[in-house]
Amino acid sequence: MELGIGIGWRPEIAAEVEALSGIDWVEAVAENLCADHLPDSLVRLRERGVTVVPHGVALGLGGADRPDPDRLTALAARAELLGAPLVTEHIAFVRAGGPLTASPRLEAGHLLPVPRTWDALDVLCENVRIAQDSLPVPLALENIAALITWPDEELTEGQFLAELVERTGVRLLIDVANLHTNHVNLGQDPAKALDELPVEAIAYVHVAGGVEKNGVWHDTHAHPVSEPVLDVLAELRSRVDPPGVLLERDDAFPPGAELAGELDAIRATLRKAAPSAAPGPDRGTAPAPGGTAGADGRTAAPAPVSAATRDRTAVAQTALLSALVAGTPAPEGFDHRRLRVQSRALAAKRADVVAKVAPELPEILGDGYRAAFLAYAGSRPMSGGYRRDALDFAEHVLITGGPADPAARRRLTYWWQDRSGSRPPRRATRLVRAARAVLVGK
Repeated sequence: MELGIGIGWRPEIAAEVEALSGIDWVEAVAENLCADHLPDSLVRLRERGVTVVPHGVALGLGGADRPDPDRLTALAARAELLGAPLVTEHIAFVRAGGPLTASPRLEAGHLLPVPRTWDALDVLCENVRIAQDSLPVPLALENIAALITWPDEELTEGQFLAELVERTGVRLLIDVANLHTNHVNLGQDPAKALDELPVEAIAYVHVAGGVEKNGVWHDTHAHPVSEPVLDVLAELRSRVDPPGVLLERDDAFPPGAELAGELDAIRATLRKAAPSAAPGPDRGTAPAPGGTAGADGRTAAPAPVSAATRDRTAVAQTALLSALVAGTPAPEGFDHRRLRVQSRALAAKRADVVAKVAPELPEILGDGYRAAFLAYAGSRPMSGGYRRDALDFAEHVLITGGPADPAARRRLTYWWQDRSGSRPPRRATRLVRAARAVLVGK
């Protein structure tokens, strides 16, 4: 399917996206959409014939657990609501712990890399097949950016992706900014990755900006697209004509004219890098999902992943995530400095996202919000979503005697009480809260 040139739709730039000319399609974060109705902006775009693709961020298909049926159902519902031709997710794990390790569930709040090992590939492939069976449209998976790499990996990124496609028939969403990120941070050659991966399986391409700090590239999606990222896009275009290319921007949103300029730079890169005498795109056909084709052409059903394989994966991922968010010792073989950088980045992202989902918290706490949250994050791993994290943070501040200003403490108490209950408070509960507030104000 030809998608063309697109841009990531975000509520903050909805008007700018609608005003852009030459936009064939948009991508929306699936978890940010309601299950039963669409934002007016997306409705208008669809009425104009603009395709909308839901982009999931929370499945964690690279995790040791099988995919959550409720999350799959929610993603399928959004695909149907949008009339989308496909859905996309990431090759990553986002949580660990739980029953497989008999330990508390930990949430990363971020996409973390899976080890490129045969064990991890077996688990990922089975999880992908489960997801494919649950979704009403084809699935494409995105390569992620990383600050850290696993020790003792057995495959390159290109080999890992090629095996994934061969075994499952899944499509690929190739993020050229992530290939550049991994080049700077991990020394991985984007050209080699492109040579090894099955470019005929590409569903579309992401292009995004980032920034380099102290020799580490941060894939921020909050900066303009850099020339090195466009160079990777050109490398990809010299090999294949991708069905779609999309500009991503998630923060520090610029005026519409700047977004238009970045889209023009993407179009120019694609034109310049196109092979001059190419007879036309030959993308081939990705293998059918479900297993490996035998000599008779029939597809053999894959063997189930053993419990031991999932257990090993669970233990390794839990040890890494615990080191990143709970301060436990670093697993053997990891770069301790890079782990500290990743840990600080996870805490900073938590602070930023909580400030967005609960803007009252930085308003109440003022300039002390960020320092207080980072101190909290250093000892309190996230165990649920960001809204739960906001409530837990507010409770932590109150329990530890903050904030010092009595008026701010009263406001934070009211805020926490009003949002922590699952049902509207009854009269007796309101009286208890009022009495507590009086005591807090003394």
